[in-house]
Amino acid sequence: MMPASSGQACSTCLPIGSDGDLAYVRQQVRQYAAQLGFGLVQQTKLVTAASELARNTLVHGGGGRAEITPLDHGGVRGLRMRFVDEGPGIRDLDLAMTDGYTSGGGLGLGLSGAKRLVQEFAVDTAPGRGTTVTALAWVTPVPPSRTRV
Repeated sequence: MMPASSGQACSTCLPIGSDGDLAYVRQQVRQYAAQLGFGLVQQTKLVTAASELARNTLVHGGGGRAEITPLDHGGVRGLRMRFVDEGPGIRDLDLAMTDGYTSGGGLGLGLSGAKRLVQEFAVDTAPGRGTTVTALAWVTPVPPSRTRV
């Protein structure tokens, strides 16, 4: 699924309108992450972040789309995930980013939890304008194993 070209490849746009779409977004993020060379722990973090953000897009934004973009900047590979909805927007972003805050019965770890799982994170929102959340992670090399003396 990942384009073979270097540089910034075209995004894969996936609709988010049902629970089945959430599962497909998770599957696609894992596939891209594995192809880019993310380690298993990094893959799990990315899939978890994508799951939280896709669910927010569905539940709070009324649905939307996920844009998954593999990145290659001078040999440094990464994955950008963008979640876009045209819902009501977030009235108080600072409050929404607070651990434990929930606007609907969840654990309150969606936005703040997703932010901790990636290296770069941005939210563009305003009441009545919808929300775009961008999360970006870069492949970090696995440290070499220690040799016993």
